[in-house]
Amino acid sequence: MTNINHELEQTDSTVRMIAVGDIHGCAHALERLLAAIELTPQDTIVFLGDYMDRGPNSKRVLEIVIELSEQFQVIPLLGNHEIMMLDAVKESVTRDLWLQFGGQQTIESYGGDFANIPAEHLDFMRQCLPFYESEDHLFVHANYLPGSPLTDQEDQIRYWTHLSDFQPGPHKSGKRVIVGHTPQTHGSILDFGHLVCIDTYCFGGGNLTALDIFTNKIWQVKENE
Repeated sequence: MTNINHELEQTDSTVRMIAVGDIHGCAHALERLLAAIELTPQDTIVFLGDYMDRGPNSKRVLEIVIELSEQFQVIPLLGNHEIMMLDAVKESVTRDLWLQFGGQQTIESYGGDFANIPAEHLDFMRQCLPFYESEDHLFVHANYLPGSPLTDQEDQIRYWTHLSDFQPGPHKSGKRVIVGHTPQTHGSILDFGHLVCIDTYCFGGGNLTALDIFTNKIWQVKENE
């Protein structure tokens, strides 16, 4: 289900809130996506997490997002891959697991050495938010329980639970929920009305997706084009 046709939340077309799905190291796609969006100082951009792993240049992705946050209103959410990387940096016993789940590509983008990861990149990940709530939307990396505020939900739900394992109903707040994490291998947005997933499998040949939540305009680019 990919058609998006919800009512607009506001009439001021100069103000945009744009959600960006899982990037997974696809720096080339991110650069092209941002060029297509043409951000202005009035815009807010919400990244849904999973900046790294699996794709070819996680280091550059973090550089881009950090640079962007110095110029625009950026709301970066935490994804499960950031959690894995931070654990791997802190606890060597977890490194092999992280490397198997896409971390190998990430560490290669830093020259193959954990010591090459800038403190600025680690600080950025530590400061990412667990979720974000606007007037009419909730943004969270993976999933949610419909009967509880996002503040009360367990990490297993917010960061790790795929929609294929648990498909929630409308949230008790009545707000539309925007998530990533569950890769849509066909490259198209998954839209249930109350819930929209914009992880469109960029690292695997799909698209990197951005969604203007007010107008429902969609931008999509591929990494290898």
